[in-house]
Amino acid sequence: MRIMGLDFGSKTVGVAISDPLLITAQGIEIIRRKDENKLRQTLARIEELIVEYEVSKIVLGFPKNMNDTLGERAALSLEFQDKLERRTGLPVVMWDERLTTVAADKAMMEAGIRREHRKEHVDKIAAIFILQGYLDYLAGKEEREKEL
Repeated sequence: MRIMGLDFGSKTVGVAISDPLLITAQGIEIIRRKDENKLRQTLARIEELIVEYEVSKIVLGFPKNMNDTLGERAALSLEFQDKLERRTGLPVVMWDERLTTVAADKAMMEAGIRREHRKEHVDKIAAIFILQGYLDYLAGKEEREKEL
């Protein structure tokens, strides 16, 4: 069983996959589209990756505002969640993605990736941060349940 992490943007979707033990997240690709509303090919590619990696659950970044309210991007993400669930039949967990893009950009700066090349990778790295946050949550939850 693996979990897929997605960073859903207006023209891209960053994709990350967990290892089979659900410990680490690895970025695998960025799905690009020309038009924000053209999701058919994006959904088809996600389905291909689900089969290839034997994914059983999807974690989708949920872009809340810093004051915890929901804006237009959050509404679009909820619509995408619905489309993913209907098309794949898999559960889609919404995961707070506030500051993941900032963290991804900082990680690339620290790795010495030049500014002009960061845009090429930021969505995939944000997907890694989203998925890794969820995996860490699952690990912590498991530990807390053992203590009870």
